[in-house]
Amino acid sequence: MLISRYSTPDFNPYGDSAPGEPNPDWAAPRAHGPLAATVSLPGSKSLTNRELVLAALADAPSRLRAPLHSRDTTLMVEALRSLGVSITEIAGAGRFGPDWLITPADELLGSTTIDCGLAGTVMRFLPPVAALALGPIVFDGDEGARRRPMATTISSLRALGVDINADGRSNLPFTVYGSGRVEGGEIVIDASSSSQFVSGLLLAAARFENGLTLRHEGERLPSMPHIEMTIAALANRGVTVTSPEPGTWVVEPGAIAGADVSIEPDLSNAAPFLAAGLVTGGSVSISGWPGSTTQVGNDLLELLPRFGAAVSREGDRVTVSAGAGIHGADLDLSTGGELAPALVAIAALADSPSTLTGIGHIRHHETDRLAALFAEINRLGGDVTELDDGLHIEPRPLHGGVWQTYDDHRMAHAGAIIGLAVDDVIVENIATTAKTLPEFAELWSRMVAGDSASTASISSLGLPA
Repeated sequence: MLISRYSTPDFNPYGDSAPGEPNPDWAAPRAHGPLAATVSLPGSKSLTNRELVLAALADAPSRLRAPLHSRDTTLMVEALRSLGVSITEIAGAGRFGPDWLITPADELLGSTTIDCGLAGTVMRFLPPVAALALGPIVFDGDEGARRRPMATTISSLRALGVDINADGRSNLPFTVYGSGRVEGGEIVIDASSSSQFVSGLLLAAARFENGLTLRHEGERLPSMPHIEMTIAALANRGVTVTSPEPGTWVVEPGAIAGADVSIEPDLSNAAPFLAAGLVTGGSVSISGWPGSTTQVGNDLLELLPRFGAAVSREGDRVTVSAGAGIHGADLDLSTGGELAPALVAIAALADSPSTLTGIGHIRHHETDRLAALFAEINRLGGDVTELDDGLHIEPRPLHGGVWQTYDDHRMAHAGAIIGLAVDDVIVENIATTAKTLPEFAELWSRMVAGDSASTASISSLGLPA
């Protein structure tokens, strides 16, 4: 249920809500026995926004089947429409909203402002597209978005000859002065803080006159599966990306084909639901799990057993069941940092210590997730130590209290997991889950109450059909 604001945060790395500002809180449902549920999830945000960009740059119309309808994807749709791309809704078979028919513009037009919200895929995928438009395009977003690193996007486009006015800043807001063409060529970037810098350039590179040879030079390259996802999406549309050596990608100039694409369920959003099976001593199944995928959420099938879970698969249904307890684990999550909040929540409820490393880059997501997880678990009586590139968790008995989300959907997911096992956990601003899963609170509550979450539909959740 929703209740009035409970308190203001003691620590807020990037949170935007002022003290006393209305911000509904949510009493996380407590599980009083083992769960046995099947959950059906809407489409992947990462895939939906990649396919929207490719459809906008294609040489023919595209249809996206069962796309995600969320804040991040709505921001992408509205941004592309402002550039002259036609995106219309058509009836589809998905329970979570209509399909989209995308018709590319004959010529992308500027003279507009793009609201990025807190969506990294919008602020990092669309500036290369804007460079192919005619006219100035202002990029801005939420206050928290202005603190996310954007220097690599700005410097890489300038290296390609694109005129950008950032008033000396290395983040939002900035203006791209599109000339209708990008010469392309060879550039070197540092994508250590986000793989999205690489993906954003690769998505548009086939439309550059000379294509693109992109080299990464930096201390690390996080979230490689997301780059592999981008390359696979391009290949599906006839664009070949070669990698002559690690950290180098070559895209030849050419057409991007229109396509009929079915969007996979969001496997990263499966993390809290699958965690619920382990935490409650029960089992939770996710239906529609793809046979093969580039989504990093697929790593959950190997990661959750490290905490004591049993994983089984039957057709397109994956089930996570509890074992003899929740055990600590030492994990390198350098390829799957977005899974860290859910896994840290599990670790806080384990019977032995855990250390999760390789996730220094998640300091630059919607919030500083390392600082936020450290603060919130310790606020509830936990013992978490913040490391340079991760967290060390010593399990302690936890008590109820307010769990701040910092406008970060994955922080909300982590709070919900803790609330399964701890009385009186209040998750501040559960509405932030609308970023990638607007149905989260309803699906979660149904799962804990024992209703079949797989029966959730657009009409029963009160969402637009």
